[in-house]
Order: sequence, then C-alpha cells, then structure tokens
Amino acid sequence: MKPKNVVLLGCTGSIGVSTQKVAADLPEQIRIVGMASRANVDGMEKAIRQFKPKTVCMTHHDKADELKQRLNGAASTRATKVLAGERGLVELATMPEADIVLVGIVGTAGLEPALAAIRAGKDLAVASKEILVMAGGLVMSEARKHGVKVLPVDSEHSAIFQCLEGRDPADVKRLLLTASGGPFRQTPREEFEKITVAQALKHPSWNMGRKITIDSATLFNKGLEMIEAQWLFNVEIDRVDVLVHPQSIIHSMVEFRDGSILAQLSVPDMRYPIQYALVGPRRLPNSMPATDLARIGTLTFENPDHERFPSLRLAREAGRAGGTMPAVFNAANEVAVTRFIGGQIGFTQIFDTVERVMQAHRVGEESQARKPVTAGNAWVAQPTLDVILQADQWARKEAERVA
Repeated sequence: MKPKNVVLLGCTGSIGVSTQKVAADLPEQIRIVGMASRANVDGMEKAIRQFKPKTVCMTHHDKADELKQRLNGAASTRATKVLAGERGLVELATMPEADIVLVGIVGTAGLEPALAAIRAGKDLAVASKEILVMAGGLVMSEARKHGVKVLPVDSEHSAIFQCLEGRDPADVKRLLLTASGGPFRQTPREEFEKITVAQALKHPSWNMGRKITIDSATLFNKGLEMIEAQWLFNVEIDRVDVLVHPQSIIHSMVEFRDGSILAQLSVPDMRYPIQYALVGPRRLPNSMPATDLARIGTLTFENPDHERFPSLRLAREAGRAGGTMPAVFNAANEVAVTRFIGGQIGFTQIFDTVERVMQAHRVGEESQARKPVTAGNAWVAQPTLDVILQADQWARKEAERVA
C-alpha cells in the first residue's frame, strides 16, 4: 500500500511535533509533503531536513524570507518551495499531492485552509478546536458535499470515533468525554479567587501549551470538546456528558441504548490518536509506550462540579443555541485566558467574562428589541464563514470591554 501524503499545518507546535514523531515511526505509511509554521524558523528548518517536504509555509512573511535564505545555503533543501502568509496556508492545504490535511494551528487561522482543503477533496484531520467549535455546521456540511472525511485528532474524540466505528449512530445513548479534572479538581470554590497563573499551568497528566493548559484548569477545554462532539458525531449536545477520570487512561466512552459502554484506553500520549487519524482503521505497530494496566492499578471516576466549573454549563448553552454562539463562547474564553495569563484578571473572572459576553450576544426577537443589532452582536442561526468571523471579532472586543 502506498504511503499517505500528509500536509501538516502547525508543524512546530505540540501536535505538529507529535505528528512528526508518528511519521518518523511509520515512514512506509506516512509521507509529509507539506508543512506550515507561524514563526519557528529553527523548528521548520529541522523538519525540512528530516522529511524533505515539497512545499512549506511560514505565516509571518519575514520568517519566510529568513527560511528561504537558510534553505538556499544547502543543496539538499533548495528544492523545497517556501510560501508565506494566509494565502500560502490555503495553497499548502490544496496541494494536488495531498491525501489528508492535519490542522494543528491554534485560533481562527486554521479555518480558511481547512475549508479550502475540504473543497479540494482532501480528508481533514482536526486538532484545532476552533474549526469545529466556530464553524462545525459549515465544515461538516462542506465535507458531506465534497465526500471527504473529517477525522478527530483530540484524544477524546478519537476515542469516541474508534468506539463508534461500524456502529449505528441511532444506537448511541450518550457520549462520555473524560476529563482529568485539572489541577483544581479538589480545590474548594472559596480558594479559586487566589489561584495563580503558575498553579493553573501545572497539569496533572498532559504536557500542553499555555492556553490549552489553562483551559484544562477551568474545564473550558471540555466545554469546547462537547461542542466539537455534537458536530463530529451528529448528536445533540444534551447527549454529550463529561466524566472526571483523573488517571487519563480512558480517553472517552460511548454508552449505547442497550446499556453497554465501550471505552478506548491507552497511556496519555497524543501520538496514539494522531496515528489513528492518519492511518486508521489499520492498527500498525509502533514504538509508543505500552499501557500496563496492572501497574496503573486503579481507574476512578467522578462527576464534574458544575458550580465550581460553570464552563460546562456555558458550553451546553452555547451548543444548544448553535449558530454564532459557539464562536462567541470560544472567542470570549480566548481573550479571558490571555488576560488571566497577563495578570489582568483573576481565575474566576474567566468564567464571568465568557458568561457576560454570551449574554450580550442576543438570541431571539425580544432581546433584539432592547439593543441595536450590529454584524457581530446579532446571533445568526446558519452563519457563513464571514458572519462567523464577524461574531468572533465582536466577541473579542466585548470580552476586552467587560473583563
């Protein structure tokens, strides 16, 4: 079987580096033909020397110029074409050679190349939450229209995807997303006001970027995953629940209507779901660590505390409202997390900021009568990409105002 040609957007971030390890582990099955990075020239140059992709892109134009100068100095790398900016991302995502595009870009920058890849007939592997949280309806509609797959890379959604494979979605009672509970699982609510950035960045199970780690501490990551799940698996959000599982061995579960529950287990390592997204449903041997259940010993579960972590309630409200509300939920959280990391607001103000911005994004005729409608603050049920991006920008400004 010929290798699968992969375009990797976000090749120098945590997902991108893990994907490189998977590709290096399976050189006969995976070939990286295109790569993109925001500004990490050192990381990109190293990846080019290892995988020799046909085309790469730096989203910062000055970094693209720097990379070109470095590559021209060696005969082995001169053949690699260097693109720049958002247009470069789209060109990379639509490469004729590509079979699948893995999007690991954080933020809204991955949306346009993801849709371009789908419209070019490429399968899409999604590691960036924003793609499905902000534009899940649009993305899945385009995927159906063009006959391509949207494959999850998050460990939780990959677990559900594997449990559902070959089964009738009508048989699903609930999707159970597992959560480590973060560093404040047992912290009393009255102590939340004193939580520092350093404390919030100490995740008990995973090594992730700052934004994602803070999202784990607030459980906003689970809220975002709830919204993603409703689009990936075509279930209403009221059939998506969260279960705290501190050991992070069971990555998620599916409960069926006959009462049976299927789970996917492995040690916490993003290479597992990445490999499955790229070469599944084949199960290929690799060099990843084995899961020793006897050594792990005990797996425990508990319900999340919705009073201490209102992020889950807010996510359910956003998912029920649909339309532009999930984009507003996501954008407000991004701004609030940035301000928390910068020391401008406290930990609990992250929740307060998101709730206030969502309340300002009105749904229904009654609220429209109370406040003038603008392109951003008006809730739209079936938004285009432009309307989604307008709602995103409005929510960011509103979050800056109210935080």
